[in-house]
Amino acid sequence: MQPEDAGEPMDRALLIGVSDYRFTKRPHGVPGKLPAVEHNVPVLHEALVRAGVFADEEIVSLQSPDFAEAARELQRVAREARGLLLVYFAGHGAIPSGGDELYLQLRDAQVFAGEHTVFNGAVSFSDLMGTVLVTSRADRVVVVLDCCFAGNAARVWEHFEDKRRVVLLMSVQANHRIDAGDPGTPTPYTENLAELLGEEDGTTVSRLAARLRERMAEQKRRTLRNEPWEPQLRADAGADAVRLGKEGPQVPLLSPDGTGPSGTAPRPPRPPRRRLPAWTAALWRRPRALAAAWSRARRRRRHSRSGAGGGTRPSRRILFRLALPVLLALGMLGVGLYGPLGLAGGDDTHCDPPLELRVLTDPDMEEAFRTAADAYLTSDANTTDAGCRHTGITVHSAGSSDVVDALRRHTDDWKEPEGDEVNPQRDIGPQPDVWIPGSRAEVDRVLEEQDTDAVAELEPAESPLAYSPVVLAVPDHLAPEPLNEVTGRPLTTMIDALTVRAEDAAVRRPDPEFTDSGLLATVGLYGDASAVARGEAMVAQPGPPSPTAGDLLCALPDDDAVDDRTAALVPEFLLISGVDCEDITRAPRTALYPADVPGMDPVFVRVRWDDGDVDAVARDASVASFHDWLAGDGGREVFARFGFRDPGTREPLDEDQDVDAVKYAPSPLDESAGRNEMEQALSAYQAYGGPGRVLFLLDSSGSMAGVWQGPSGGPGLLRQTLGGLGADDEYGAWSVADTGDGPYETLLGFGRHAREDAERAVDERARVRDASADPHAALLAAFDEMEDRGDDGRPQLIVHLTDGRHGDRLSGGRLREVLDRAEASRVPVTVAVLGSGGCDEGRPDRRIADVSGGRCLDAGDDVGAALHDEIARIGTGDD
Repeated sequence: MQPEDAGEPMDRALLIGVSDYRFTKRPHGVPGKLPAVEHNVPVLHEALVRAGVFADEEIVSLQSPDFAEAARELQRVAREARGLLLVYFAGHGAIPSGGDELYLQLRDAQVFAGEHTVFNGAVSFSDLMGTVLVTSRADRVVVVLDCCFAGNAARVWEHFEDKRRVVLLMSVQANHRIDAGDPGTPTPYTENLAELLGEEDGTTVSRLAARLRERMAEQKRRTLRNEPWEPQLRADAGADAVRLGKEGPQVPLLSPDGTGPSGTAPRPPRPPRRRLPAWTAALWRRPRALAAAWSRARRRRRHSRSGAGGGTRPSRRILFRLALPVLLALGMLGVGLYGPLGLAGGDDTHCDPPLELRVLTDPDMEEAFRTAADAYLTSDANTTDAGCRHTGITVHSAGSSDVVDALRRHTDDWKEPEGDEVNPQRDIGPQPDVWIPGSRAEVDRVLEEQDTDAVAELEPAESPLAYSPVVLAVPDHLAPEPLNEVTGRPLTTMIDALTVRAEDAAVRRPDPEFTDSGLLATVGLYGDASAVARGEAMVAQPGPPSPTAGDLLCALPDDDAVDDRTAALVPEFLLISGVDCEDITRAPRTALYPADVPGMDPVFVRVRWDDGDVDAVARDASVASFHDWLAGDGGREVFARFGFRDPGTREPLDEDQDVDAVKYAPSPLDESAGRNEMEQALSAYQAYGGPGRVLFLLDSSGSMAGVWQGPSGGPGLLRQTLGGLGADDEYGAWSVADTGDGPYETLLGFGRHAREDAERAVDERARVRDASADPHAALLAAFDEMEDRGDDGRPQLIVHLTDGRHGDRLSGGRLREVLDRAEASRVPVTVAVLGSGGCDEGRPDRRIADVSGGRCLDAGDDVGAALHDEIARIGTGDD
């Protein structure tokens, strides 16, 4: 190891990846472990060596260190570095309520809300900058952060005076959380970073950052707020030209595999690099001395001698390396050359920075309103006679339910966040001046229940800006004939007809909590509160729903077979204007128009904040101008292009638009949603997504003896399903055999159970009885049991495990009574028949399952897997 005062550069890299956290349980633990991060450090280590950025011995890799170990190694590498110092961190990132600091959480991290030291076992980025990196004698410092809220480090970086040699690469923009991705691969940002280090030749940090943004956009990566995932860069003038590599004659600084330009010859040995010359130091540290530094450098080069001949003019590369930071710095010193910084008008007129409006909208409509805002910015309505802009506009979106909840109950937290539990600034975005929800009903929901001491006042416009029905977009080959059947019928009737035309047809809907189109579709699915289970069964799918309608239309083509048989509940305008994945070939679709699904009618809402009157007059004028433009010809032109309809007539704004997907324009269309039906639908959906109730009926009659033992026997199947039920679910199990004391006996009392306790009860008590089963009496008792549990919207299911040998116990009037009760109760019954033919058309078990909205499973199905899926859809278990 070289001594600390050695003159030659010494490069150092410290790679920290925290995948395994010691404390993950509430109330003080971090959110959880990060298996994907375990792959980050070795993959990045290899990429840095392969690309020639560092030699293997120059890199220190730490896997899940605690705070003390990380701090010790950080200080050591910072002390040793003389050339390039790179510090990389991947793991959990945390921010305080104000978002003005970033904490990098190490293995022993804990969170103690309300105490003086909130984030124990974490290093603040201020400390990283102020006490370690800035005090290092490294010529260049590059910090790479791959964690939630990484972009919040930019605020810290910007307030440091000595930041000129520090370049900051951040995986995501401020106030955004990100998904770590597949546990078997590195996190998305680091995986792309490592790949790009191998692809780029002679890259600079700024070029690398730009390619990372492009790559993440190409992959359509989204943050957990469902906004585009945008890696960030912070670098001072000249610093962003830092080359991540070692200088050597005619050798690329960053290459895919350590080879030369041809890719075949090995990289030659690199001579030691000399210290940065004095003029370079001046460029980094004293921008005022740029001109003098330029002159001194030219004089030294003029009188220098080299092996290639003295007195020759410097190479174009050397001039560029000198000129680039000079030009960038001159641009930053524009006050002395061009007057105060500002926007230029049409005739070189100085323009003051325009007032900025913040517009919050529904995720499905973000692109449309972003396009409208862009058009407004350059319109005559927003331009002065001198060619300056009156107003700037920032458009962003957030989950519709989160926005309604924040405007109802958390406006004070939005204005001044006080803790991490509720922080709309972090989770939604800045306080909006304008809110444009997808439905006027959302505004009414806020106004009806807004806190009396709310610090935000809503002023909705009288009329909507546009209209778009929510349609059932059916693959063309499954569309009804004749086309007059595409309107005028309830949504559930349309879905029933679709499944008649194609038994394997499916329907999907976007997340009702995230976008208004999903909630409007849910209004039609449920019809009334008692049809929640049936409605959810119609749109059941593996995994969570797509966040937005656009995401749904882009996800379906991932599997051609799924795309060809799946209908999508989406706003009509997306079928006309298209979505971000237009380059993907999708199944052509026909729009069906349900009679009971309200449409989207975005409304312009002015949001006024208490004590926000400093520029109230100017802001009111800007808001009014933007609204008038949106409601006038300018906005109508944009809305017509996106496929919206007139909010008054409900006719297409562009009557000449010829779009294959919309083959029929019905009239009249359904009216807008009401506040109550939106509220009820959302409450029912949220309750249905919570803990479930399941009652198992295990046929224990003598005929079951042949299908009792083993994992595919009655008790074995019951035990397998328990993994789909969680600690908050309620369930019970009956042994169905008429032994003279009634049609069943209790194996497991109805309530909450630990899985091991439930399995033990089944093992100890379930046995074949020398008696017949009475499924008629047992099923009627099961319906009574579920009815007594209450109709609170929670998902419910009855599971009947049987061999299907019912004789006359389930025929004639007895069967009719069970069918009538099943239809009236609206509790789905899933029947698992342990034999063949039990689910044939017309068989009792099949009829009970069909009329109740459940499923019938027999030897023609993978009964165990299918039954597990049914339970997992109702329960909240882990598997």
